[in-house]
Amino acid sequence: MSKNRFSEGSGPSQRQLRVGELIRRTLSDVLNQGDIHDPDLNRLSITVTEVRTSPDLRIATVYVLPLGGHNRQEAIAGLKRNKHELRRTLSKETTLKFTPDLRFVIDETFDRLDETRELFAREDVQRDLRDDKGDDDGDEA
Repeated sequence: MSKNRFSEGSGPSQRQLRVGELIRRTLSDVLNQGDIHDPDLNRLSITVTEVRTSPDLRIATVYVLPLGGHNRQEAIAGLKRNKHELRRTLSKETTLKFTPDLRFVIDETFDRLDETRELFAREDVQRDLRDDKGDDDGDEA
C-alpha cells in the first residue's frame, strides 16, 4: 500500500545517492593529495562531508568544512576559483556521462550540533528534562 519515501519524489533516488558518494570520495581524494595547483587551497585541510546532486545529476552541491572550522570563506573562495580544474579531474576519475556543475557551500551541521549541545547543557533545559522524566512515572498531579 505505502511505497518507500524515495519512490514518491520526496527524497534523493538511489542513483543520486550513489553519484553523490562517488563525487564526495573523488573530491576528497583530490583535495587530500594536493592535486590542484593552487598553493592557497593546498595549504588548507578541507573535508568534503556530503555531496547532493540534482535529480538530473547536472548540479552537485558539495558540502565542505575546513579543518577546525577556520578559514571558511578562504576555503570556499579557493574551491570556487579552482572549480573548473576540479570538474576536469572529476571527469577523468569517474565514468559519469556528464560531469556535474560543482557548487561549494560550508557544512553547518557541526555548528548546529554544538548549538544543540549547549542548549541541552543549560540549567533550565536540564530542569525541564528532569521534570519530564518524573511525569512518565504515572504520577498524576
